[in-house]
Amino acid sequence: MSRKRRVWLVGAVAVAAAWWFVASDASAQGVTLHILMEDVPETQIVEQLLPEFEQQTGIKVDIQKLVYSEMHDKLVTQLVASSSYYNVLEVDFLWAGEFPAAGWLEPLQPFVDKTSFDLKPFIPSMLDLVGNFNKKLYMIPMYNYSMGLIYRTDLLADPKLQSAYEAQFHTKLEVPKTLEEYVQVSKFMNEQGGVAGAAMQGQRGDPNSMEFSNYLFAAGGHYLDGNGAVVLNSPEGLNALNQYVDNIQNASQKGALSATLDDTFQLMCQGKAWSMVTYWWMLPQLDNATACPAVAGKVALGVMPGGHGESGGWGWAIPHNESPQLKDAAWQFISWVQSEKVAVQRALQGHAPVRSDVFENASVLAKYPYYKQAEAVVQSGEAFPVFTYSAQYEDVLGRQLSLAAANQAKPADALKAAADGLQQLLTKAKSQ
Repeated sequence: MSRKRRVWLVGAVAVAAAWWFVASDASAQGVTLHILMEDVPETQIVEQLLPEFEQQTGIKVDIQKLVYSEMHDKLVTQLVASSSYYNVLEVDFLWAGEFPAAGWLEPLQPFVDKTSFDLKPFIPSMLDLVGNFNKKLYMIPMYNYSMGLIYRTDLLADPKLQSAYEAQFHTKLEVPKTLEEYVQVSKFMNEQGGVAGAAMQGQRGDPNSMEFSNYLFAAGGHYLDGNGAVVLNSPEGLNALNQYVDNIQNASQKGALSATLDDTFQLMCQGKAWSMVTYWWMLPQLDNATACPAVAGKVALGVMPGGHGESGGWGWAIPHNESPQLKDAAWQFISWVQSEKVAVQRALQGHAPVRSDVFENASVLAKYPYYKQAEAVVQSGEAFPVFTYSAQYEDVLGRQLSLAAANQAKPADALKAAADGLQQLLTKAKSQ
């Protein structure tokens, strides 16, 4: 996940799989697991829960915290060595193709079968993103950062704006159901609502490629078809890019082409935008009377208009260059931290679940009613291409989006270049 994006994570990790730990091998006593995790609030929650795991299993856990930008290279250095210092891996979806393709991850299905670990509660979109690679299970989903639409309900309910919108478009002003309606309402709010219609993160690379992906999926487009062929350059893809360019040019804030998540959050928090396409767990931060008094009580979350947004997430994995004893201990930790009991405890502290039973847990919903909408966002999410060069493709795509948004390339030409770039990287990955 990108440098800025992960700063906003508000979840964490830890607690349960009781029956297995009661029967765990005594050889686990005295084992210490080393884990590299991002230095975010989620990791602090994991640390707070570790005493329970250590008491149940006799396995010690040492977590090293690092900023996101340094994690990938540090992990790779260990994974290419004869053995890895890190025994449990925290894998961003941008690495979820690279790591297993290189042979660095241990297949997890044998551990699942041996311990009867139940995968059914895991949301399919998360297993597709940070679980399976080439039809083999290499990761257990850990955390999601899927994207949806956050919007101002007070502006939609404003009688003057409702009257003006109906007079102009001969339809009611309401939550948009399609991508085209979303852009239409955004432009209307920009013209008559006294705010930017859409707070957009147009900085080249991770910000604009992730945001555009929502437009693509909302328009019914895809990067790849079911057989792995590139289908980005399609009528749906072109419609998505045209709508994206229209919104960023005619409905977004000044300076949107260089804006990041921080910028869009501040704009929305200050009451200066009607909407933002963003990570679903941004809702409680905006709906906070202390932090964002201008919009608290006036914001809501929904699935991206069109029915699908962009999936994002992290998974747990075990390095292949590991001793059998440490692999078994690593699995004990993963199956414990992703069990229903522990995941519920994490969710009650703000964790972004990857299990449907956690999203639907009564205690979780009582504390966070918006998790009902969040589950729909996660369930309907579609994936950015996951392969060896996912991170590099963000840069390829981001460049073409920036060119189109700045009128330096026609959308059709930019889309073709982005599709050709994807094909080139896929071909390169397959040739290795």
